Amino acid sequence: MPEPPLPGTVYLVGAGPGDPALITVKGRDVLARAGAVLFDHLAPDALLALAPPGAERLYVGKKKSAHAFSQDEICAMLIERARRGITVVRLKGGDPFLFGRGGEEAEALVEAGIPFEVVPGVSTPMGIAAYTGVPLTHRDHTSAVTFVTGHAVEAIDWKKVGHAETLVIFMGLTTFPQIAGELIARGRAAETPAMAVRWATRPDQQTVTGTLATLPGRIAEAGMKPPATIIIGEVVHLRDKLDWFERLPLFGKRIAITRAREQAGALSERLAALGAFVIETPTIEICPASDYAPLDSAIAALSAYDWLIFTSANGVRFFLERLDRSQRDLRDLRARICAIGPATAAAIEALHLKVDLMGREYVAESLLEAFAPYDLAGKRIMLPRAAAARDIIPAELGRRGARIDVVAAYRTEKPPAAEAPRADCITFTSSSTVRNFVELFGAGAAKSARCVSIGPITTATAAGLGIEIAAEASPFTIDGMLDAVVRIMRD
Repeated sequence: MPEPPLPGTVYLVGAGPGDPALITVKGRDVLARAGAVLFDHLAPDALLALAPPGAERLYVGKKKSAHAFSQDEICAMLIERARRGITVVRLKGGDPFLFGRGGEEAEALVEAGIPFEVVPGVSTPMGIAAYTGVPLTHRDHTSAVTFVTGHAVEAIDWKKVGHAETLVIFMGLTTFPQIAGELIARGRAAETPAMAVRWATRPDQQTVTGTLATLPGRIAEAGMKPPATIIIGEVVHLRDKLDWFERLPLFGKRIAITRAREQAGALSERLAALGAFVIETPTIEICPASDYAPLDSAIAALSAYDWLIFTSANGVRFFLERLDRSQRDLRDLRARICAIGPATAAAIEALHLKVDLMGREYVAESLLEAFAPYDLAGKRIMLPRAAAARDIIPAELGRRGARIDVVAAYRTEKPPAAEAPRADCITFTSSSTVRNFVELFGAGAAKSARCVSIGPITTATAAGLGIEIAAEASPFTIDGMLDAVVRIMRD
């Protein structure tokens, strides 16, 4: 087990090149226990979210023409907080010791007698190399790499560094026309391959390629803005062969997820792995039931039930929470268990329970078909579910003679109004997400996007509210939805 961060210690943590998943394990662990996080404009929001809810988050970023605080002020803030016994994280884009001013901050901490640690990060050039298919070294092309800052052109001896086999220029986008001229004037071939990359490793990664002579003009044509890094050398030729990131099926596509935030993770991660820019726009919140008396009474009589039906993983979760608060436990369960689909079944199986029945398609109608062979006359059935849901299951099972107790395990609510997502594709995982989307943003907010639904009930709800569904999941699962998104985004 890693040692916990120490109070009064400053951790200089590399946030990595942009993709929050590329932070180191130690960096993540330190953030999770931070009392204060001082971050720059290259630190992803997802990393700031790793800090405890009560931790101070203070922006201290520096851009070319806008410094939130001077370097001396930043060092003073680190020292002051550490002296108050706070665990401080200084979160810096890339790596703290590669053009990150980490050395200056470490010196200030030493002089003030403040304990510190440096947590390395994936540097921006390493991220660019990996995510553009341009290795900085290659046995056939280069065995040397030079890193240089380009914001003060006159301060660099371009004759000395300009002939490096691979030259990486930080903070040199706006001065690159002058830098390119200096390099060519000092003998670097004008046709040397060159590349500029902005927001490396992110779904909005922007790459412009050319030669030492043509790249300045291409950067201007593309409208590329800082921050960006430039790589010059023969290795840039390998991009056409080795690029994998920008060839992902959803690279750069903006995909909105409307399901509850705590449930968005699996779909979000899968979409991001395919290159998508994921926009979490929850249109539904999962909340405890307003009154747990009916569910608690049912749990008190748990051993009397013949069937237990779950129509969502949320139902499983909240049922278990109430069970844990009761005088009963899973030893009282003698009922057979029915799940509406594989996600719900997985939640049940995580409790080391077996699912006895599941429909072929993951909707209520198919679940009822699965019950056809069973004699339900006089059987007691518990259905823990959302407070507001379709009544087709209890109505039909009651018609077949079952004694069914429908008990609220949780409820769904519409979250506060937010900004409508600007997306290429919007995903809807339930009728509630569609209804709430329309109430929050209006049906017109989906007009410019291609919409994907998880199944026919959700599709019908969308149609009734004026939202056109471009594709429907098949099967009616998150995997099916993912396949549908990829299919329509490739068209």
